[in-house]
Amino acid sequence: MDITYDYYRIFYYVAKYKSFTRAASILTNSQPNITRSMNNLERQLGCRLFIRSNRGIRLTTDGENLYRHVEVAFEQLQIAEQELENSTGLRSGSVTVSATETALHGILLPVLRSFHNWYPDIHIRVSNQKTAAAVEAVRNRLSDFAVVTTPAKIEKPLTLTHLTDFDEALVCSERYSHLASKRHHLAEILEYPIVSLGRETMTYQFYNDIFFSYGLDYDAEIEAATADQLLPLITHDLGIGFVPESLIEARNLETAIYHIPLYEKIPTRSIVLIEQRGASLSSAAAKLRELLLSASEGKTGESRPERS
Repeated sequence: MDITYDYYRIFYYVAKYKSFTRAASILTNSQPNITRSMNNLERQLGCRLFIRSNRGIRLTTDGENLYRHVEVAFEQLQIAEQELENSTGLRSGSVTVSATETALHGILLPVLRSFHNWYPDIHIRVSNQKTAAAVEAVRNRLSDFAVVTTPAKIEKPLTLTHLTDFDEALVCSERYSHLASKRHHLAEILEYPIVSLGRETMTYQFYNDIFFSYGLDYDAEIEAATADQLLPLITHDLGIGFVPESLIEARNLETAIYHIPLYEKIPTRSIVLIEQRGASLSSAAAKLRELLLSASEGKTGESRPERS
């Protein structure tokens, strides 16, 4: 039985308003075409759906039964269409991002500010995690994507896209400020207590590898759970440590902080986007991803982007 969607759509409006004329007006069609379509529908179904009289039309018992089903179907379709329109127009929806503290300050925060200003009805969830945990959240599809710092270990089907680079500085409080007066070798700073992220983090592994390449053992005496704990620990005289420049700039420090110059070059690190290859993103997540990539290319501005 070949009954087109259009026949049921026409039937819905004719039955709802009990009028071929009204249905024709709503559907911007002619009354003869509406009548012809309903005659074809009755013929294909093998039953009468309408009783026509001088007073208008009314549904037969078969017509009433059919309308109960068609009404539910079309109202659900209308709800779905409205939800899709709101979503694709970025008037509703949500996006979930996993991010490390350094990535948050290094690129994500200004992008989120712009995104929220442009699309205030989108619900944003940001999970502050270590790199490994953020990557795992994407793998398990608990996050739409992750913005993290390198080094980052990923395997298929995950992909990595470079966003921006950042440098870290060796800093100290006034207690160790004498170290800021001249350059030092890495071996010299090991004479002082080191503040670092925990041994289970990729950042700790990053510095462990650097020191190992110089034949040194990187052994932190104070381990912080998150990057935003590094500066408070350092400024409270617990030791010296490597801190991302973006975190130093983002903090309004009440106590002075001093940079310790080194002979050895600390390699530049990167902030990267981790996502599932081929994963289908919501309109909101796709737009935020687009803004992140634009920010990485220096294209983010105050002008509102086009809606998807």
